[in-house]
Amino acid sequence: MAPRRSTMFLGTLAALLLGLAGMLLHARAEEQVARQALARNAARVRQLRLTDLCLCTEASYTRHPTLTDFATPFQDAPMSWEHFPTGAVIQPPPHLVTRHGTHD
Repeated sequence: MAPRRSTMFLGTLAALLLGLAGMLLHARAEEQVARQALARNAARVRQLRLTDLCLCTEASYTRHPTLTDFATPFQDAPMSWEHFPTGAVIQPPPHLVTRHGTHD
């Protein structure tokens, strides 16, 4: 004899609610672990006196765009193509693209 549809529905609903409860408990446990790791990383940043966020890891001039100089992307040759994709996404800092010595 086949189970009734209402029994199958309630069984499926109970299984899904049990799965949801498991996911919520797992998320809470992982959040506590992540908070501890974040606190350790924050302490390490204060200890090492790190100043800037590393946005991209490809090239030195895309890691910290505020700390680069104008010629760094063209260190291989003045007319060379961009080697790294992030160079097309991250614009140079404004102080590098303004003209110096010109008065408008």
